[in-house]
Order: sequence, then C-alpha cells, then structure tokens
Amino acid sequence: MALDGRLCYGGDYNPEQWPAEVWEQDVELMRRARVTLVTVGVFAWSRLEPAPGRYTFDWLDRVLDLLHAGGIRVALATPTASPPPWFSLAHPDALPVTADGVRLHHGSRDTYCAAAPAYRAAARRITARLAERYADHPALALWHVHNEYGTICHCPHAEAGFRRWLRERHGDLDGLNDAWTTSFWSQHHSDWAQVSTPRATQYLPNPSQVLDFRRYWSDELLAAYVEQRDLLRAATPAVPVTTNYVLGDWVPVDHARWAAEVDLVAIDHYPSDAGPSVEEQIALAADLARGWARHGARHHARAADGDLPGTRGSWLLIESAPNPTYTRGGTHTRVPGRMARHSLAYVARGSRGAMFFQWRASRGGAELFHSALVPHAGPDSRIFREAVELGGLLDRLAEVDAGVVEAPVAVAWDAASGWALQQRALPSDRIHHHTEVALVHRALRRAGYACDPVLPGDPLAGYALLVLPALYLADDATAAWVRDHVHGGGHVLVGYLSGVADEHARIRLGGYPGAYRDVLGVRVEEFHPLGDGEEVPLTGGGTGRFWAETVRLAGAEPVDAYAAGVLAGQPAVTRHRYGDGVAWYVSTRPDEDTYRRLLDEAARAAGASPTCPDAPPGVEAVRRRGPEASWLFLLNHTGSAQRVPTAGIDLLTGAVVEDAVTLPAGGVAVVRERAGA
Repeated sequence: MALDGRLCYGGDYNPEQWPAEVWEQDVELMRRARVTLVTVGVFAWSRLEPAPGRYTFDWLDRVLDLLHAGGIRVALATPTASPPPWFSLAHPDALPVTADGVRLHHGSRDTYCAAAPAYRAAARRITARLAERYADHPALALWHVHNEYGTICHCPHAEAGFRRWLRERHGDLDGLNDAWTTSFWSQHHSDWAQVSTPRATQYLPNPSQVLDFRRYWSDELLAAYVEQRDLLRAATPAVPVTTNYVLGDWVPVDHARWAAEVDLVAIDHYPSDAGPSVEEQIALAADLARGWARHGARHHARAADGDLPGTRGSWLLIESAPNPTYTRGGTHTRVPGRMARHSLAYVARGSRGAMFFQWRASRGGAELFHSALVPHAGPDSRIFREAVELGGLLDRLAEVDAGVVEAPVAVAWDAASGWALQQRALPSDRIHHHTEVALVHRALRRAGYACDPVLPGDPLAGYALLVLPALYLADDATAAWVRDHVHGGGHVLVGYLSGVADEHARIRLGGYPGAYRDVLGVRVEEFHPLGDGEEVPLTGGGTGRFWAETVRLAGAEPVDAYAAGVLAGQPAVTRHRYGDGVAWYVSTRPDEDTYRRLLDEAARAAGASPTCPDAPPGVEAVRRRGPEASWLFLLNHTGSAQRVPTAGIDLLTGAVVEDAVTLPAGGVAVVRERAGA
C-alpha cells in the first residue's frame, strides 16, 4: 500500500504512555527512520473516555497534529479491545464467562463479552465520537477497528445469541437435532431453552455443537466489527477500514470469510520459533493473508480506497516483533540483519509494507519487555539503527506494490475443518488442518513453488494444481467444486482425512473419503494412526508417519505402496484419470524429502514450474509481476554467499545485474527483471 508513493512502515504508537515532551522526540525519530504510518489509540479508551460520556481528546489532537506536521500518516484505532475500569464496574454482566462458569474480572485487556448489549453500545459510542472528531484530520489514512478479535464467552448474553444464531442456521429444533446427531447419548432437544453453549461437561462434548459455537463466535465478532466499520464509513467514505487478524488455532474467527468485510486484510504475526522454521512460518502466514485477501476481493464490490489505492484484495503486515521473538520457551534475540530479511519476506509475498508492535518499548505494564523499534536502551541501539536501515530499504521498493505474486499451485484452507479436527475422540489427536497445510506449504516452498491458499468454491482458473490437506469437512458444494475442477481438466492432490465428514461434522458413509471417492478412484476402509516415532516404509524409498490407511483401488493406479507391516503391498499414493483431469490421493504423511518430491512431480505433471529453478537450496525466490515489470525477490537464509542467475537491476543497491546476483550470507536482493531475461 503506497502512502505518497511509499510502502507502509511503522507500527503501534502509544503516546498516552509517555509525557508530552517525548512526543516531539518520537516524531523526529520516526522521520529519521522514514516511518510512513503509525497506529494510534488501540488501548487508549480509559484516556479518551475517563468517565461515562466525558471525553478528553485534547491530547490525541496534539499527537495527530504533531504526526501530520512530521509527514507521518495515522491508522486511527477504536479502543474497544480494552474497556476502561468504569465500564466493567458499571456493567458486570458484560464481563466474560469461561466454559467452567467462572466470570473473569477486570485487570487485563479483552475483559468483555462481545455479545453483551452494554458493551456493543459503548463501543459504538466511542467509535462515533472518534469518527465525528477526526473525519477531516489530514493525518488520517486508515481506520483500525478494535484489536485482535478472538475473545469468546459463555455468559447468558452469549447463550441467547447462540440460540438465535442456531435458529437462523438450522431453522427449527428438528434441523438442529439432525445436524448435531442428538439421538446419541440422549441429547435430543425438545425446547430451545435446553440448548446451551458447550460448557465444561463430564466427558466428551458434542463435536457438532462445539463446531457451531466456533462458527457462532466468528459471526458474532464480525457483527461487532461491522457495527463500528459502518459508523466509520458513514463519516469517512474515502478512508479504508480494517481490523488486525491474530493468527492461531485458538482464534474463533474465519479470517478468509471476514475478508469480504474489510477494505484491507491486516495480520499480526509472531512466529513461534526462533530457528530455521521461522522463515517457513513467515512464508505461510504471508501466503495465508494474501489468499484471504484474494478471497475477500471476489466477494464485495465496494471500492473506497481513498489515499490508499488498490486496497481491495491486498494485505498488510500490521504488527510483528522487531527483535526478541516470543516462543513457548521465552524470548530469543534476532541476530543482526534478520529483522530486515524477515520484513522483506512479507513484502515479497504481497504485503504492502512492514509494521511492528510497538514503536517505543513500555516502561511498565503487562508487556513491558515486548520488543520495540525504540527499545529501552533508546535510539542509540542496534535495533533502532536496524530500524533506520529497514526504512531506507523499504523506501526503495515502492514500485513493487504494483505487482502480484505469481503462484501456480492452490492449497485449500478452511477454518471450520481446522476447528472440527481439534475435537476430542478423533482417531488421532495429532492431525490438524493447519499443520497439514503448513507441511504442504513447506514441501512446495522447498521445491521452489509459490502457492495461494484458497477457500472451497474459489475460482481455480490459472492454477495448475489444487492441494487438499486434511480438508476434513466437505458439503455437497465443496465436493462438486473438486469434481468439476478435475473433470474439466484440472489436477488435484488430496491428503488423508479430507472429505471424511459433511458440514455438520457427520461422517460420510460408504468408505472414506466420502466426498471424493469417485474423483480419486479409491475407497478407504480403515484408518491406521501411527504412534510416536512409528514409521512405515514405502516402496518408493521414503517413509510414512503419523497416519496410514487401508486403500482399495476403484479405478486409480498405485504410485507408491506400503512396504511392511499389515499394509505391506497395499497402495499408499494413487493417481486417477477422471474426465480430462488427474486426481492424486496420499494416505499417509510422507517424510519431508518424499513429500517434496511427490508434490514436485504432481506440480510438474500439471504443467507448473518452480519460480526460480536455478536458485540454490536455502535461497527463497518469490516473483511479483505487474502490468509493465516483474520483480524477483531473493532471500538467502543460509550462512554462506549464494549465486543466483538473473538479470536486471537490484532495487536495494541500484546495481545492474548482468547474468547473476551474489547474495551474502543472510542477504536479500530485489531484482527488477530485464524484459525477456
């Protein structure tokens, strides 16, 4: 996203935490770092409205004026993710309740129930006042609604909302009982008053009820967002509106389907690892965001881009950590240069800039050791010097904003399938949709292919290969989407635990995978989950892990087979000609090298080619193509120099590249490719 011809660069700015004399210092430091956009006001509700109906905007007026004078644009946030203490005291019924029935107390952020009428009304009021006051402020570039929607609740307000949602989805109790298979364990409902949220219970909860509860919360939170968005749009039709997606399996938000309601998909990303897999996590998160944005762009017609041209169908890394990365074991310091390489990796895969949480490290509070572009040590620090360097690099890359990522492979992603595979009492508790998507993405990335995540039903024109990793749920429309794609000449590779259940998480009978048996030409009779460390050899030389199946051929041909154990000699990987297309089935999780070779074979058979076939191992290559130029991003994730054949101009250095570029260890090049090279 270009701001006055520049990419977005900056992050969350919390001036309310600092005395006024620091604000002018901040603006000067931002100018030094070439910051173009900062998010203001995310957690400032108690400072903006210190008592019900009493507003104190004078300090925010001054901050926005200072930023505008410094040439810095603002993503103005609504502060509704952190209600002030007076609200919780006045409306205790709006505090969240856990599945165990415990009502939580004020003391953290996210202490609210989004289904509570008092909360929704208060959120609308503060949003309306912000819109009224700052609609014409020249610094305003983007509205940032809330922060990281994801809080759920089991209070009476949520229970009433869940019942209303269920009536709309299932019509009547007969429809609900059928969808939830309530004849099992005597759960048949004869009155709506008997229907509750899936609270803590004696043994296993009803999986269809739990799945619908996640769906309900995605819709309820979206409704809360839309209420604020519509107020902002009415006041400023030309200013885009977004909210920041938080990533994780715990989040009850269907990000892809939310994308139709935002003007810009914006994600927060904090990789959970500090080792080599962090680059894989970055690539996957970036590709997911791009896929969600593409899906959203197909489902709305509004185009109010204002000063941020082309936001429809685009995305932005709006929050990340500049230095210490937080993992389950604590924090890990990034080695010098890694912040820039990681930031450019997001831009390579379509982000319209790179932003961070936060600008200046806090002196106190719950996240006082969260990293920042201006750390506790101040601007005389390695991190701030790297921030200045990164600002200079991004300044040279504005032209790539015109390019879209070339991806010949589509990978199906479905939030509901992920939620369904989190339920207990499945054949294995180690098979998760997100994990399977990540494994496919890793194998494709190591084979050199870019891919786009797609939702079931998305158009597939232009993709050589469609991959379905553990796409557990499949309604009739999804089954037809795959069938029509292959019959018409498309290629698909289906992984285990795909198409096993319908949209209500009820098993499709007659043999697995019920939704795709005819397309695949196979019929699976039994699952064979594998234990920790257990492997089964394959005749092709690799191994299968975590999962295996009894596969019966029904028209397909075997490509690889199990080589030992009770499945010895039986198919493990199959291929089937269906109509004018080809369908592959993979009944186990191959080891990494075998998976890479298999996906490479399937992609090449479908007519796809790697982005940069001559890139050495460890060098990530991503191409963005515009109407008049193409840009090849090359990121060296190895500890030694690497040479990559290409020709053009390296935008980061200005050097002319005649036939190859040499990347230093950890280095990056962005080559505007020579036509015909």
